[in-house]
Amino acid sequence: MKKTFKRIAALVLAILTVTAVFAGCSNAKKTDVDYIIATDTTFKPFEYTDANGDFVGIDVDILAAIAEDQGFTYELKSLGWDASIAACQAGQANGMIAGASITDERKSTGWIFSDSYYTATQCVAVGKDSAIDSIADIKGATVAVKTGTQGASYAESIKDEYELKLTYFEDSPTMYQAVTGGQCVACFEDTPIMAASIKDGDLAMKILTDSENEGAGYGFAIFDAKNQELVDKFNAGLKNIKANGKYDEIIAKYLG
Repeated sequence: MKKTFKRIAALVLAILTVTAVFAGCSNAKKTDVDYIIATDTTFKPFEYTDANGDFVGIDVDILAAIAEDQGFTYELKSLGWDASIAACQAGQANGMIAGASITDERKSTGWIFSDSYYTATQCVAVGKDSAIDSIADIKGATVAVKTGTQGASYAESIKDEYELKLTYFEDSPTMYQAVTGGQCVACFEDTPIMAASIKDGDLAMKILTDSENEGAGYGFAIFDAKNQELVDKFNAGLKNIKANGKYDEIIAKYLG
Protein backbone atom coordinates (compact mmCIF):
# COMPACT_ATOMS: atom_id res chain seq x y z
CA MET A 1 0.00 0.00 0.00
CA LYS A 2 2.81 2.41 0.90
CA LYS A 3 4.58 1.58 -2.35
CA THR A 4 1.38 2.22 -4.37
CA PHE A 5 0.76 5.53 -2.60
CA LYS A 6 4.34 6.68 -3.23
CA ARG A 7 4.12 5.83 -6.91
CA ILE A 8 0.80 7.70 -7.25
CA ALA A 9 2.31 10.69 -5.47
CA ALA A 10 5.37 10.54 -7.73
CA LEU A 11 3.15 10.46 -10.83
CA VAL A 12 1.12 13.46 -9.65
CA LEU A 13 4.33 15.38 -8.94
CA ALA A 14 5.70 14.44 -12.35
CA ILE A 15 2.55 15.66 -14.10
CA LEU A 16 2.67 18.96 -12.22
CA THR A 17 6.35 19.36 -13.10
CA VAL A 18 5.70 18.69 -16.77
CA THR A 19 2.79 21.13 -16.80
CA ALA A 20 4.97 23.85 -15.33
CA VAL A 21 7.90 23.21 -17.65
CA PHE A 22 5.77 23.15 -20.77
CA ALA A 23 3.37 25.95 -19.77
CA GLY A 24 2.18 27.76 -22.85
CA CYS A 25 3.07 24.88 -25.21
CA SER A 26 0.22 22.68 -26.38
CA ASN A 27 2.57 20.04 -27.77
CA ALA A 28 6.22 19.32 -28.45
CA LYS A 29 6.14 20.23 -32.13
CA LYS A 30 5.38 23.93 -31.69
CA THR A 31 9.05 24.89 -31.36
CA ASP A 32 11.95 25.93 -33.57
CA VAL A 33 13.60 22.50 -33.27
CA ASP A 34 12.72 19.15 -34.78
CA TYR A 35 12.27 17.32 -31.49
CA ILE A 36 11.81 17.86 -27.76
CA ILE A 37 13.72 15.21 -25.82
CA ALA A 38 13.33 14.68 -22.08
CA THR A 39 15.97 13.39 -19.69
CA ASP A 40 16.84 12.82 -16.05
CA THR A 41 18.72 15.36 -13.94
CA THR A 42 21.01 13.43 -11.58
CA PHE A 43 22.19 10.22 -13.20
CA LYS A 44 25.96 10.59 -13.37
CA PRO A 45 27.83 9.74 -15.61
CA PHE A 46 24.92 9.56 -18.10
CA GLU A 47 23.33 12.95 -17.42
CA TYR A 48 24.30 15.50 -14.79
CA THR A 49 25.41 19.10 -14.25
CA ASP A 50 29.17 19.71 -14.12
CA ALA A 51 31.13 22.22 -12.05
CA ASN A 52 30.49 24.93 -14.65
CA GLY A 53 26.75 24.41 -14.52
CA ASP A 54 26.65 22.74 -17.93
CA PHE A 55 24.48 19.69 -18.55
CA VAL A 56 26.77 16.83 -19.60
CA GLY A 57 27.09 13.06 -19.63
CA ILE A 58 27.23 9.96 -21.81
CA ASP A 59 23.58 10.24 -22.87
CA VAL A 60 23.96 13.96 -23.57
CA ASP A 61 27.02 13.46 -25.78
CA ILE A 62 25.62 10.39 -27.58
CA LEU A 63 22.43 12.26 -28.43
CA ALA A 64 24.42 15.26 -29.70
CA ALA A 65 26.63 13.04 -31.86
CA ILE A 66 23.67 11.17 -33.31
CA ALA A 67 21.77 14.40 -34.05
CA GLU A 68 24.80 15.78 -35.88
CA ASP A 69 25.21 12.56 -37.82
CA GLN A 70 21.52 12.40 -38.78
CA GLY A 71 21.01 16.12 -39.34
CA PHE A 72 18.21 16.86 -36.89
CA THR A 73 17.83 19.50 -34.19
CA TYR A 74 16.42 19.06 -30.71
CA GLU A 75 15.91 20.69 -27.33
CA LEU A 76 16.94 18.64 -24.31
CA LYS A 77 14.62 19.14 -21.33
CA SER A 78 16.12 18.15 -17.97
CA LEU A 79 13.00 17.06 -16.09
CA GLY A 80 13.82 14.09 -13.89
CA TRP A 81 12.83 10.45 -14.38
CA ASP A 82 9.09 10.46 -13.62
CA ALA A 83 8.49 13.83 -15.27
CA SER A 84 10.33 12.71 -18.42
CA ILE A 85 8.02 9.72 -18.76
CA ALA A 86 4.97 11.87 -18.11
CA ALA A 87 6.08 14.46 -20.70
CA CYS A 88 6.44 11.78 -23.39
CA GLN A 89 3.12 10.17 -22.50
CA ALA A 90 1.38 13.56 -22.62
CA GLY A 91 2.83 14.38 -26.05
CA GLN A 92 4.89 17.26 -24.66
CA ALA A 93 8.16 15.54 -25.54
CA ASN A 94 8.95 13.34 -28.52
CA GLY A 95 11.38 11.00 -26.79
CA MET A 96 13.40 10.27 -23.69
CA ILE A 97 17.04 9.42 -23.02
CA ALA A 98 17.82 8.80 -19.37
CA GLY A 99 19.63 5.52 -18.87
CA ALA A 100 16.38 3.62 -19.38
CA SER A 101 16.84 -0.15 -19.26
CA ILE A 102 15.18 -2.09 -22.07
CA THR A 103 12.80 -4.61 -20.50
CA ASP A 104 9.83 -6.65 -21.67
CA GLU A 105 7.75 -5.21 -18.84
CA ARG A 106 8.30 -1.66 -20.07
CA LYS A 107 7.63 -2.66 -23.66
CA SER A 108 4.32 -4.17 -22.57
CA THR A 109 3.28 -0.85 -21.00
CA GLY A 110 3.90 1.30 -24.06
CA TRP A 111 7.63 2.00 -24.13
CA ILE A 112 9.14 1.78 -27.64
CA PHE A 113 12.91 1.42 -27.50
CA SER A 114 15.83 2.02 -29.79
CA ASP A 115 18.68 -0.43 -30.09
CA SER A 116 20.74 -0.69 -26.91
CA TYR A 117 23.46 1.96 -26.65
CA TYR A 118 24.98 0.72 -23.37
CA THR A 119 24.66 -2.41 -21.21
CA ALA A 120 24.55 -1.86 -17.45
CA THR A 121 24.24 -4.17 -14.49
CA GLN A 122 22.75 -3.29 -11.11
CA CYS A 123 24.61 -3.66 -7.82
CA VAL A 124 24.27 -3.33 -4.06
CA ALA A 125 26.21 -0.61 -2.19
CA VAL A 126 26.69 0.07 1.51
CA GLY A 127 28.45 2.66 3.64
CA LYS A 128 32.22 2.84 3.16
CA ASP A 129 32.95 1.76 6.73
CA SER A 130 30.20 -0.86 6.90
CA ALA A 131 31.13 -4.31 8.17
CA ILE A 132 28.93 -5.81 5.45
CA ASP A 133 31.07 -7.55 2.83
CA SER A 134 28.62 -9.51 0.70
CA ILE A 135 25.03 -9.49 -0.42
CA ALA A 136 24.33 -12.36 1.99
CA ASP A 137 25.04 -9.98 4.88
CA ILE A 138 22.08 -7.72 4.08
CA LYS A 139 19.52 -10.41 4.92
CA GLY A 140 16.66 -8.91 6.93
CA ALA A 141 17.89 -5.35 6.38
CA THR A 142 16.10 -2.16 5.38
CA VAL A 143 17.42 -1.12 1.98
CA ALA A 144 16.94 1.90 -0.28
CA VAL A 145 15.76 1.80 -3.90
CA LYS A 146 14.76 4.41 -6.48
CA THR A 147 11.16 4.19 -7.66
CA GLY A 148 10.60 2.74 -11.12
CA THR A 149 14.21 1.71 -11.79
CA GLN A 150 15.97 -1.55 -12.57
CA GLY A 151 17.70 -1.24 -9.22
CA ALA A 152 14.29 -1.37 -7.57
CA SER A 153 13.28 -4.34 -9.72
CA TYR A 154 16.47 -6.15 -8.72
CA ALA A 155 15.75 -5.57 -5.03
CA GLU A 156 12.12 -6.64 -5.47
CA SER A 157 13.23 -9.84 -7.21
CA ILE A 158 15.32 -10.95 -4.20
CA LYS A 159 13.19 -9.34 -1.50
CA ASP A 160 11.68 -12.57 -0.20
CA GLU A 161 14.89 -14.58 -0.45
CA TYR A 162 16.80 -12.04 1.66
CA GLU A 163 13.84 -10.86 3.77
CA LEU A 164 14.47 -7.27 2.72
CA LYS A 165 12.46 -4.22 3.77
CA LEU A 166 12.37 -1.77 0.86
CA THR A 167 12.24 2.01 1.23
CA TYR A 168 11.53 3.93 -1.98
CA PHE A 169 13.09 7.25 -3.00
CA GLU A 170 12.54 9.52 -6.01
CA ASP A 171 16.18 10.31 -6.83
CA SER A 172 19.63 8.83 -6.38
CA PRO A 173 21.21 11.52 -4.12
CA THR A 174 18.42 11.15 -1.54
CA MET A 175 18.73 7.37 -1.74
CA TYR A 176 22.48 7.58 -1.11
CA GLN A 177 21.91 9.90 1.85
CA ALA A 178 19.59 7.32 3.39
CA VAL A 179 22.51 4.86 3.39
CA THR A 180 25.28 7.21 4.52
CA GLY A 181 22.95 8.64 7.15
CA GLY A 182 22.07 5.24 8.57
CA GLN A 183 18.39 5.18 7.64
CA CYS A 184 19.01 2.22 5.34
CA VAL A 185 21.73 -0.44 5.38
CA ALA A 186 22.25 -0.59 1.60
CA CYS A 187 20.91 0.63 -1.72
CA PHE A 188 20.40 -0.89 -5.16
CA GLU A 189 21.70 1.12 -8.11
CA ASP A 190 22.98 0.81 -11.68
CA THR A 191 26.64 -0.19 -11.37
CA PRO A 192 28.20 2.54 -13.58
CA ILE A 193 26.16 5.19 -11.78
CA MET A 194 27.22 3.94 -8.38
CA ALA A 195 30.87 3.62 -9.38
CA ALA A 196 30.94 7.14 -10.85
CA SER A 197 29.21 8.62 -7.81
CA ILE A 198 31.75 7.02 -5.48
CA LYS A 199 34.76 7.96 -7.64
CA ASP A 200 33.87 11.52 -8.62
CA GLY A 201 31.51 12.58 -5.86
CA ASP A 202 33.64 11.50 -2.92
CA LEU A 203 30.67 9.45 -1.76
CA ALA A 204 31.41 7.43 1.38
CA MET A 205 30.07 4.14 0.02
CA LYS A 206 31.36 0.91 -1.47
CA ILE A 207 29.96 -1.64 -3.92
CA LEU A 208 29.60 -5.15 -2.53
CA THR A 209 31.68 -7.75 -4.34
CA ASP A 210 29.67 -10.16 -6.50
CA SER A 211 26.44 -8.23 -5.90
CA GLU A 212 25.75 -7.45 -9.58
CA ASN A 213 22.89 -8.97 -11.55
CA GLU A 214 22.95 -9.84 -15.27
CA GLY A 215 21.92 -6.34 -16.29
CA ALA A 216 20.19 -4.99 -19.38
CA GLY A 217 20.81 -2.56 -22.22
CA TYR A 218 19.94 1.13 -22.06
CA GLY A 219 17.75 2.47 -24.84
CA PHE A 220 16.37 5.72 -26.21
CA ALA A 221 12.58 5.59 -25.76
CA ILE A 222 9.39 6.94 -27.28
CA PHE A 223 5.82 6.36 -26.16
CA ASP A 224 3.94 7.01 -29.39
CA ALA A 225 4.48 5.12 -32.65
CA LYS A 226 4.15 8.38 -34.60
CA ASN A 227 7.65 9.20 -33.33
CA GLN A 228 9.12 6.01 -34.82
CA GLU A 229 11.14 8.09 -37.30
CA LEU A 230 13.09 9.52 -34.34
CA VAL A 231 13.96 6.02 -33.12
CA ASP A 232 15.01 5.04 -36.64
CA LYS A 233 17.30 8.08 -36.81
CA PHE A 234 18.72 7.24 -33.39
CA ASN A 235 19.49 3.67 -34.46
CA ALA A 236 21.09 4.77 -37.73
CA GLY A 237 23.16 7.42 -36.00
CA LEU A 238 24.23 5.06 -33.25
CA LYS A 239 25.47 2.58 -35.83
CA ASN A 240 27.45 5.30 -37.58
CA ILE A 241 29.11 6.77 -34.48
CA LYS A 242 30.12 3.29 -33.38
CA ALA A 243 31.68 2.70 -36.79
CA ASN A 244 33.58 6.01 -36.91
CA GLY A 245 34.92 5.80 -33.34
CA LYS A 246 32.92 8.68 -31.86
CA TYR A 247 30.98 6.35 -29.57
CA ASP A 248 34.18 4.92 -28.06
CA GLU A 249 35.50 8.46 -27.50
CA ILE A 250 32.38 9.37 -25.53
CA ILE A 251 32.50 6.25 -23.34
CA ALA A 252 36.23 6.75 -22.68
CA LYS A 253 35.62 10.39 -21.76
CA TYR A 254 33.34 9.47 -18.88
CA LEU A 255 34.32 5.93 -17.90
CA GLY A 256 37.96 5.69 -18.94
